[in-house]
Amino acid sequence: MSIPQKEKFTFADMQSWNEQERLELIRGVPVMMAPPIREHQNISMALSGELYYFLKGKKCRVYTAPFAVRLFETEDDSLNDVDTVVEPDISVICDPNKLDRLGCRGAPDMVIEILSPSTRMHDRVVKYNLYQDAGVKEYWIISPEEKSVTVYLLNADGFFEPHTSYEKTDPAQVNVLEGCCIDLNMVFSE
Repeated sequence: MSIPQKEKFTFADMQSWNEQERLELIRGVPVMMAPPIREHQNISMALSGELYYFLKGKKCRVYTAPFAVRLFETEDDSLNDVDTVVEPDISVICDPNKLDRLGCRGAPDMVIEILSPSTRMHDRVVKYNLYQDAGVKEYWIISPEEKSVTVYLLNADGFFEPHTSYEKTDPAQVNVLEGCCIDLNMVFSE
């Protein structure tokens, strides 16, 4: 796909792009995303399934990529004002007012990124900072290679703090969802 030359793009621009291409928009700059590997998808499906069944009948919802999250969009913004759109591997949103037909407007309560060779630094640095700045309350980074989960929680000052790490055999507590504990043996089953 050929993207026209422009200094800064918006979500309005993205609406006219080829839907076959997976792109994120970071501060107006399009970032191409490589297709995930099979192990990544297995982890995503297992984890989103666990969250889906836990949330059944509750107000919070879980969404998997591709799902547009406009981290900094406010009610008064038009699509031409939105210059940052990400596609987290998994998003949990507890405020139904943030959901619209195009995805999520504002920060999800929880975001999970599953590391891939092509996204490792992007998820650990760029997205970490974006999620922190937007006010995501809980951020999980999952390493398929190490079969581990690193959890960051947003503190009262608006900064992520390392909260805990989990290994394959540990039950993983979801802090923003009371009573939700994920069996990582099911998530890392391969």
